[in-house]
Amino acid sequence: MRRSRGLAVSLALSLTGTGAGLGLVLAPQAAALTPPVAFTADALSTWQPNGVVWALAAAGGQVFAGGTFSTVRPPAGGAGSEQQAVNFVALDAATGAPTSCQLSFTIASGTATVRALALSPDKSTLYAGGYFGAVNGTAVSSLAAIDVASCTVKTAFRPAFAATVRALAVTGDTVYAGGDFLTVAGQPRQRFAAVGATDGALKPFTADADEPGRAVEVTPDGEKVVLGGDFFTVNGTNSHALAVVDATSGALTKSYPGFIDTNSVVKDIATDATGFYTANEGTGGGVFDGRIALDLPGFGQRWRDTCLGATQAVLPYGNVLYSASHAHDCSGVGEFPDGQRHHLLAQPTSGTGKLGWAPDTNDGIGEGIGPRTLAVGSKSGVEYLWVGGEFTTVNGAAQQSLTRFASTGDTGAPTVPVVSAAGFKPGEVQVRWRTSLDLDDSALTYRVYRNGAATPIATVAADSLFFKRPQASWTDTTVTAGHSYTYRVTATDAAGNTSALSATAAVTVPTGTESYPSRVRADGAQLYWRYDDPVLPYVADSSAGGNQNGVHLNAPALRQTPGAVSGASTAIGFNGTDSRIHADKRQTVGSAYTVETWFRTNTTRGGKLFGFGSNQDRGSNQYDKHLYMTNDGQLVFGVYTGATRTVTTSGAYNDNQWHHAVATQGPGGMTLYVDGVQRGTLAVTAHENYSGYWHAGGDSLGGWPDRPTSEMWAGQLDESAVYPTVLSAEQVHNHYALATAPADSVVQVTAAEDTYANAGAPGTTYGTSSSLAVRGTSFYASYLRFDLPAAPAGTVLKSATLSVKTSTMSGAGTTDTVSVVPVTGSWSEGATTYNNRPALGGPALGAYPGLPDGSAVHTATLTTGSVAAALGGSLGLALSSSGTDALWLWSSEAQANDGTPQLALTFGAP
Repeated sequence: MRRSRGLAVSLALSLTGTGAGLGLVLAPQAAALTPPVAFTADALSTWQPNGVVWALAAAGGQVFAGGTFSTVRPPAGGAGSEQQAVNFVALDAATGAPTSCQLSFTIASGTATVRALALSPDKSTLYAGGYFGAVNGTAVSSLAAIDVASCTVKTAFRPAFAATVRALAVTGDTVYAGGDFLTVAGQPRQRFAAVGATDGALKPFTADADEPGRAVEVTPDGEKVVLGGDFFTVNGTNSHALAVVDATSGALTKSYPGFIDTNSVVKDIATDATGFYTANEGTGGGVFDGRIALDLPGFGQRWRDTCLGATQAVLPYGNVLYSASHAHDCSGVGEFPDGQRHHLLAQPTSGTGKLGWAPDTNDGIGEGIGPRTLAVGSKSGVEYLWVGGEFTTVNGAAQQSLTRFASTGDTGAPTVPVVSAAGFKPGEVQVRWRTSLDLDDSALTYRVYRNGAATPIATVAADSLFFKRPQASWTDTTVTAGHSYTYRVTATDAAGNTSALSATAAVTVPTGTESYPSRVRADGAQLYWRYDDPVLPYVADSSAGGNQNGVHLNAPALRQTPGAVSGASTAIGFNGTDSRIHADKRQTVGSAYTVETWFRTNTTRGGKLFGFGSNQDRGSNQYDKHLYMTNDGQLVFGVYTGATRTVTTSGAYNDNQWHHAVATQGPGGMTLYVDGVQRGTLAVTAHENYSGYWHAGGDSLGGWPDRPTSEMWAGQLDESAVYPTVLSAEQVHNHYALATAPADSVVQVTAAEDTYANAGAPGTTYGTSSSLAVRGTSFYASYLRFDLPAAPAGTVLKSATLSVKTSTMSGAGTTDTVSVVPVTGSWSEGATTYNNRPALGGPALGAYPGLPDGSAVHTATLTTGSVAAALGGSLGLALSSSGTDALWLWSSEAQANDGTPQLALTFGAP
């Protein structure tokens, strides 16, 4: 939000015919980019001036840059040596190198500058405005005409402007100018004027403004001129910063009193066949800094983009509006909050939503504005978006004041996905990742690889933007309980550029349903941060919806043990200074909600555990729906209704023990629970309504009762969840009880003996065979013996599963049901044949309802009571079938058996 009354830029290129774009023939859309974006975000090698570029124009394969500089030099690492270029340089659109056209814009005293460039409709004449007295020694007065073909000054064009010209627009016979001047050719013309395109003679056009003009554009029909600048009146009528006047007389035809904030100005105007677009800059608080679209022919507002950050230039091209600014807060249109500056943006000409194009510069020199002007040049069928300004870096690399982006040749790969994996029940793994960033592709393709395989097991499409990178996920339902798996993910853009493989995410599939996380998910959590992720900066969302992931700030301590919940879950640690987490997704909170988290601390400085705030990576200016701790360890649940409303515990909880906190608000008011017990209520049903983000580990607390010394949390958190409903007291108590119950344990038992009987070889033993077989006719049966442990003290058997693995033999699978039945009588693998095989008992303990071909592990759930009865002793099982389709399995002697046959026994609290 910066404004300078002494410095400005205006890009004013004329329309060619009635097509969209500014004097450009549209090339076919670049297929490698996410439509409707037309340019890559990969900056091309470009010569660079030693000062500021204020204006750009393009014609005949050349791009003309005007500004305040004296030389141009090659790009970093480029060939060539520095050349003189006095406030102007002509560059090859395709190479970025200077052409043979050399013009010097000078003045006898003071600092000369070129502030505006515009071409005649036929592209044969370049008009340059600014503050200068000569071009290559030919006397001029702040406005000159250049023959493009010969690169020479047109001496017949001799207007006389008494001060700086900042904006130009050209028709077939007229040049319209805006700037600081009060007279032209000795005649009064205040800030706007029109002269003949051939001779520069002053025209009757009179549109006097009380403050500088910074932008001027002609309607496609040539009948109206749109003016922009600092002014408050035009021809004596109130119309701040924007006005429409008659193209011949200058008479005001549409005014805009109160339309733009009084502390904001219009820096640039551009047009396409459908309307006009303004670039706006403000000074101070409460300004308008964004962009406006106005429709033709009525000049009414189509949309208003209220992003803050001093927009300097706009350029519609191919139904996309590209803009140059230092946008730092687009929360007004539901996008990124106040924070990092973004200097180049794209949005559809139909609305404010940002598109997936976000190359970036820095603020640079001078006023620290960054980019100031945009233009598109073409050569050999390729379009190039040129950007000029006062920046000194582009996409993090050194490059001053000029850069360009092509319509072809996308080479930038997406960032590497950050991946996590979790299992909540047998037979299922959720693989999830924070979507990647690609500066010119919002639609990316992700490939999931399992256990180091070269071929992906899944392909997932997902969208992301630089300020909105939601969690994407895929559920693997082909996993076996008790087995461990690893996953890696890549991201690929439309051009085929592929990221490196992600770091490996490992998971062991549970053999039973995990009670606590399953209950949180079943009770409807919309955000569920378990803090089990092994790498920064990603916090996976384990809720059923799975799109409320978080982002670490300043490296919280990961995978702290022990966690709050019995089992393998870990916690996260915060330093009480700057480490915290914010959600990736902007949202609003309804009238009913629940916030839940486990916490442990011994701090005496207090801090915020969890809450809602308007910002992400900096302190919020709106904040409530939060849990915080006072210096003496009391827990506070607070909302804001125009005043702070809080529920506070009587006891302290900074005893370095794990505690469970739940805060609810809904039609029944506010309730705070700690460790499953209600600790306080308040009959308040309202809270502050705003868009924001959930935070863990700290955020603003200014103005709240018993405000602690620290707004940042020094301690650990675990199992944080947010629900769109009010959890009941029974649900809260159930969560607390589930988390504190003894953890389940799993014991894997491999077969002590295994063999099979074959009716076709009734006297043969198969105890050392690598295979097992099952068939009804002719008869095969497989026999397994397991030596079972006793149940650990204080536990019972909760579940039992049997895993087997089909062999690589062709047709090893079966379409028949294979039953798991008890065996009666004694047997051994070394002596068992078909003739002396043990009898098969009943009823069946479990079954496999057919197994597909292909070597893979398959699992059957067994009757728990039957297995429990054999604990501490031996369990004999047989695999049998009544069908004719044989099943072939690996025995325990086979090297490829993956530990099968195997029993997985899950023990837990009674």
